[in-house]
Amino acid sequence: MSRATRFTVGEFTCWSLEAGLQRLDGGAMFGVVPKPLWEKRIAPDARNRIPLALRCLLIEHADGLVLVDTGVGNKDDAKFHDIYGIENGGDPGPTALEDAIRETGHQPSDVRWVLNTHLHFDHAGGNTVKAPDGSIGLAFPQATHVVQKGELEFASSPNERVRASYLAANYAPVVAAGKMLLVVDEVGVLPGIRLLPTPGHTPHHQSILLESGGEALLYLGDIVPTAAHLPAPWIMGYDLEPLVTLETKKRLLKQAAEAGWQLFFEHDPTVARGRVGKDPKRGWTPELVEAVTA
Repeated sequence: MSRATRFTVGEFTCWSLEAGLQRLDGGAMFGVVPKPLWEKRIAPDARNRIPLALRCLLIEHADGLVLVDTGVGNKDDAKFHDIYGIENGGDPGPTALEDAIRETGHQPSDVRWVLNTHLHFDHAGGNTVKAPDGSIGLAFPQATHVVQKGELEFASSPNERVRASYLAANYAPVVAAGKMLLVVDEVGVLPGIRLLPTPGHTPHHQSILLESGGEALLYLGDIVPTAAHLPAPWIMGYDLEPLVTLETKKRLLKQAAEAGWQLFFEHDPTVARGRVGKDPKRGWTPELVEAVTA
């Protein structure tokens, strides 16, 4: 099975990268939504876990190869993989993300920019890599990594509620190497690529907007992790500020529908990209009107 799917956004050549799979509790993934509703969208296994993609985005840009999020990496042990249902390649072979990048005709060493939506282990775990001798180094040594300044500060002093999600080995070596660029609020990090603050899942979560030739693609990250999370109140129990997520989603999805943006779903097990529109019978509500399966 191919791990890399090519598509274009205006003049940009892009690749949807399948960087493995994880399984998380369906109740936690859908918060207050009753199980009889959410299980119709994504069926759980015997442990009540649902399959979730670890889908990254590779952009061929004039200023260098850009990678958005990096999956889970190869540093975690068998117990960790069992708890989170991770399938990722790696140890001792290459990770699924490394394989996917090579399928595009590029090498991990070619990446010049890594944009992290946030620093949770399933989005930034692949920033660093464990060598056979147990040492941890940069997975993309030539790359500048970009994250919101507040996100790094929040990750660096985690409380009991979020401690399991922020693992220092995923980002501290990047900081120590001087490869972390911290930004504040909305910023055009490269021509055609904007970082949009989308708080709620974490206080400083960001989404990535790619624009070229009148076309646009929004990499949502965890603000809308799957197409099943499009309805405004379908919010993860993992979100630290669910009411903020609610307002972010309503604003963002309305804008995406009106502008005709494509949406990129990082965790949906089958739908990689899609567009939303409003239901003419019910007024504004985000409905998937076009879908591209993985």
